[in-house]
Amino acid sequence: MSNYRRLFIPGGTYFFTVVTYKRRRFLTDPISRECLHTAIETIRTDWSFGMPAIVLLPDHLHAIWTLPEGDSNYPIRWSLIKRKFTQIYLQAGGKEFFRSGSRRKRKERGIWQRRYWEHAIDDENDLERHFDYIHYNPVKHGFVSSPSDWLWSSFQRYVREGFYPANWGSGPMAFDDLDETAME
Repeated sequence: MSNYRRLFIPGGTYFFTVVTYKRRRFLTDPISRECLHTAIETIRTDWSFGMPAIVLLPDHLHAIWTLPEGDSNYPIRWSLIKRKFTQIYLQAGGKEFFRSGSRRKRKERGIWQRRYWEHAIDDENDLERHFDYIHYNPVKHGFVSSPSDWLWSSFQRYVREGFYPANWGSGPMAFDDLDETAME
């Protein structure tokens, strides 16, 4: 068993990577996008958080969240979002991946990986690097040649606000100081 410890910073800003079970590629399907949007907005009603950046790829998503002052309970939010998504996705006709005996014993569905990866953002430079990482991710994975071509990302919002030029990320980019293997 791992000795991994999560860092809880009340009111903190975090980068997350959440992956589908067995890396099944369904998150960008229309039914999945709608169910994920509904799940996130439903949970945000009772467990508020800001989500300044997100990218949705077929088998994983990256997001940056900012929690309310005094609150560091992102695990409950992810648990509820995953549970709500699974419920409405399966009700809407979404398909579940084969579940192992271990998953059945724990009453876990074949939709999401058990865990997720998080990183506490420690300063403005770190936040900017993770924004860039999120928005460049569809290019990195070969889905598009420019972040502006990917529909399921917060990138276009930041182009409209002048944070990014429309042609940003249209060439190779380096993220040498980010632990990309942990993020995927």
